[in-house]
Amino acid sequence: MSSPTPPAVALSAVGKTFTAGAVTALTDIELTVAAGEFVSLIGPSGCGKSTLLRIIADLEQPSTGSVLVGGKTARQARLDQDYGIAFQQAGLLDWRTVAANVELPLELHGVDKKTRRARSAELLKMAGLTDFANRYPAELSGGMQQRVAIARALARTPGLLLMDEPFGALDEMTREHMQGELLRIARETGAAVVFVTHSIPEAVYLSDRVVVLSARPGRISDIVSTGGWGRSATDTDVRSSTEFFASVAAVRAALRGDEVATVGGRDLR
Repeated sequence: MSSPTPPAVALSAVGKTFTAGAVTALTDIELTVAAGEFVSLIGPSGCGKSTLLRIIADLEQPSTGSVLVGGKTARQARLDQDYGIAFQQAGLLDWRTVAANVELPLELHGVDKKTRRARSAELLKMAGLTDFANRYPAELSGGMQQRVAIARALARTPGLLLMDEPFGALDEMTREHMQGELLRIARETGAAVVFVTHSIPEAVYLSDRVVVLSARPGRISDIVSTGGWGRSATDTDVRSSTEFFASVAAVRAALRGDEVATVGGRDLR
């Protein structure tokens, strides 16, 4: 009998205090993200969303508590490249082609050239960028650069994607297109996603659950189950539906600290 799949992320009593200035950024964070689940982190500026993501990625060390990624310590998951990460800026290397940027994690991990090129071609096809494989980042639009960054994050076939406002600098139409692309890629790869955003509609559209953080020191004040609007959508007008706006209102109420109830026939708890 096979062992159950461990959670993509398991946080227990996680806190973070920065010694410089004795600033407590996070306190008593308890959160489990299931394999394949899409979870967004939202809250006021300075509440510790990005810090929490960096703790999961082992780029910051928690002051208290424990962090497991796919059943491993965060450090071991980082060393094993068990997750992919993307930030608001695509962070591509200007002197490398699109294909070479996607291959970079594999190259650093000692994967042979033939395998790297095949994997890069596969991911660029998935991202709709096959025709741009030999272009350089400066020749691409912002949305295309972000697709390259997501493809690169997927190079090692991670079970988890960590994303810190990756669409924050994009115009609204490009942002909506990229949201759809991200959902498609997550669906096709089966990766879990932890996604930081300031946008309530974006969080509601993308996520199975929206984790609401309080003002600093950040703590989880609410978790709203949105039902995965983007994943379940059968048409592009879902964002205009009454039920979608009701879910947005529920997350907004949670940010204000109001009581959140069942909305539009969906249990939001």
